[in-house]
Amino acid sequence: MENILEKSEKNQIRAREIIEKTKIIEIWKSVGAVPNLVGSLRTGLLMKNRDVDFHIYSDDFKLSDSFKAISVLAENPRIKHIEYKNLLDTDELCLEWHAWYLGAENDLWQIDMIHILKESIYAGRFEFVADRINAVLTPETKYAILSIKNETPSDQKIMGIEIYKAVIQDGIRNYSDFIQWREKQTHTGIIDWIP
Repeated sequence: MENILEKSEKNQIRAREIIEKTKIIEIWKSVGAVPNLVGSLRTGLLMKNRDVDFHIYSDDFKLSDSFKAISVLAENPRIKHIEYKNLLDTDELCLEWHAWYLGAENDLWQIDMIHILKESIYAGRFEFVADRINAVLTPETKYAILSIKNETPSDQKIMGIEIYKAVIQDGIRNYSDFIQWREKQTHTGIIDWIP
């Protein structure tokens, strides 16, 4: 049990070091934006997937400000790759930025930065979901979630929210039961579940 918790804690420390070394929060603030940590790092449920997620908001949204922030981030020599999607004409009303940071141990970390218009139906939603997950987590459910994440093969893409829902709502406690649970689910895309 301790090994999984230690592994999770180590990765969370490394993720926070990357945030500090990239100065990602300061960069976004420099263009008048507010970056909010979301996802598994916010909930303390980061396990072996090396990713850091931010949702970013601007009172006066400008496409050029988003590009300006990313251009500053790109000056960091450890940022090795950046991708961009313009989803301003979709229901999501956002720009998606994905950057890859090469860590000190030659490990690649993905940094997802979603610059969201305040009119988006997703504005503030993932922060709220993360806070609700934190509010209902117990030591038992946290361990079950981290165990399932740890057992998930690296080449299999599973959204954390699927695991959280299975464990918190439906009492799943191990990877094999989770896979059986997942086969019975019908959702695709964004999962609108809140504990």
